[in-house]
Amino acid sequence: MMPDEITATSKGAQKINWTDLFFATGPRRNPAGIIGRLIPPYAFAIACWVLYATVIAYVDLLFLTITFLAMILVLIFLTIGAHGKADPASIPWFDMIAAAVSVGVGLHFAFNSETIMTRIVGFSELTTWNLVFGSALFLLTLEATRRTVGFGITAIVLIFVAYNLLGHLIPGALGHGYIDYPYFLDTMAFATDGIFGVPVRVTATYAFLFVMFGTFLQRAGGGDFFFNVAAAFSGRSPGGPAKIAVVSSGLYGTISGSPTSDVVTTGSVTIPMMKRLGYSGSLAGAVEVAASTGGSILPPVMGSAAFIMAEFTGIEYRDIAIAAIIPALLYYFCIYTQVHLRSVNLGLLGIDKSQIPKLSATMRQGGIFIVPLAALTGALILGYSPNYVAVYGAIAVLAVAVLKKETRIGLKGIYEAMGETTMRIVPVAGACAAAGLVIGGITMTGLAQKFSALIFLVTNQDLFLSLLVAAALTILLGMGMPTPSAYILAAVLVGPMLQELGVDKLAGHLFLLYFAVLSAMTPPIAVAAYAAAALADANPLSIAAQAVRLSLSAFLVPFAFVYGQELLLVGEVWSIILAVTTAIIGVWLVSLATEGYKKLLNRPARLLIAAAGCCFIVPSVEAVFLGVALAAAGGALGYVAMKRAKA
Repeated sequence: MMPDEITATSKGAQKINWTDLFFATGPRRNPAGIIGRLIPPYAFAIACWVLYATVIAYVDLLFLTITFLAMILVLIFLTIGAHGKADPASIPWFDMIAAAVSVGVGLHFAFNSETIMTRIVGFSELTTWNLVFGSALFLLTLEATRRTVGFGITAIVLIFVAYNLLGHLIPGALGHGYIDYPYFLDTMAFATDGIFGVPVRVTATYAFLFVMFGTFLQRAGGGDFFFNVAAAFSGRSPGGPAKIAVVSSGLYGTISGSPTSDVVTTGSVTIPMMKRLGYSGSLAGAVEVAASTGGSILPPVMGSAAFIMAEFTGIEYRDIAIAAIIPALLYYFCIYTQVHLRSVNLGLLGIDKSQIPKLSATMRQGGIFIVPLAALTGALILGYSPNYVAVYGAIAVLAVAVLKKETRIGLKGIYEAMGETTMRIVPVAGACAAAGLVIGGITMTGLAQKFSALIFLVTNQDLFLSLLVAAALTILLGMGMPTPSAYILAAVLVGPMLQELGVDKLAGHLFLLYFAVLSAMTPPIAVAAYAAAALADANPLSIAAQAVRLSLSAFLVPFAFVYGQELLLVGEVWSIILAVTTAIIGVWLVSLATEGYKKLLNRPARLLIAAAGCCFIVPSVEAVFLGVALAAAGGALGYVAMKRAKA
């Protein structure tokens, strides 16, 4: 046997590469025997505990966070394998030990939660048992992260850990004072800035409850309703299948909040449909990836990163959702427009009329699903906390689902949906626990301030250059990571720099959130594109490149709302109307320049039109006048070129 291989000890021995062991996420298990039978009720019990602690009993938040993470760690080690080729049907002895240790860690921290809340980090000495259980929690968190989201984010965490413990050896501004292991562990495991910090708290409250709402809605048939509505509105027009993907993926994505899961769920229907009607695999995958990615920034639900933003910044989630409306709609307007233009240029037709569901029949069958979205939106506007908003939405789903036999969920369905919610939140919890380690380390060493100083040194405190660097760093940090982790890292490292430049907190953090979301489809590590590649049978990098092209304006809009907050619905009514109108024109012009139209626009004309579009997006009257001149020049140049071509 070669030294870089080991032999599997599970049923059906096979060779496993060390790269599989360390760099791949583990497969989901469906264990046989009594453990397998106990996992569904255990997952259901976790969901019940979250509901009870967040809505009914007002359990102390630290106690909830501790118990939630401990229970999720048990679930991770029982249901996710240690490497890519782990046996999906059996649980090895070391995973049973890890699950048992997770129980012990949870009990220790739960029983000592009041002491943890009142102790002073760095002054209250850790006991031997605290060191033992704190170290166990730290190691369990690292391993859970590796299994759930892969080695990428785990490596970043390890780099930060190394910086915390060895940074005193670094000369110059990036160095820091000596930090011993007990103090490091004190901050990471016994303070609210570390593992039990904001990311896990949000996962155990807002994020969990909104995922539950989405699970109920999907189980009742809400996903099918959204797809049929999209088909009824867009199916007949040029590029009908792609437009259906844009609308349905956006509607589903705002509920799921995960670009990758949206691609897998809706893409399994839309991608084959597009390919049957003449779309290439890469284009079909790109449309689905671009549409699914935007769901995480589309109100009213958005993604879990938005809830983390609310907790991290102290801004009401309602205000974040309201501010995100126009930029999100501009994002989808961009994709829809470019899909239409691309379809016209390629001669791709819509779906046959006989295959399109009638809107009247669709509304009769599934119009009841508008009620839960209305209830959720109304609760947000009325100022209810996100916990109650999600619960009211879930109750509304159950209430309207009872009205029709085919949508009824029933007690068994509720039981299964709550367990499914817990399983969906597992990878998010793993990533967020690791993000807590990063936040604790940055807080401990003051790295954020040093990072800001380094960026200022490069950009000379120029706002536009600093925004470019912030966008690039956020995308870089998000490569291969879940959106919440990407946003957290960017918010901690880059957020202070934006505030020092005078950028409004809401606009600055929405800027980072948008680019954290866009990182899911940005090459070279576009996780959403890799999810679509298998469905589209196409190269993931080709899919990612085309997805970026289809959503090009989305990369411009965040810069616009930093310079002028009218696109966030902040300001005088007339200025908001003007900004939104010019932004729509700008997005349309950029889309036209990107795709062209029936070969009627040559390259110089398209460059002028693209520049005009950028001017319209910029929140400035002078820029708009310049945009009008550039658009006129581009149109005239295109007209002349067309006449010459015909001559």
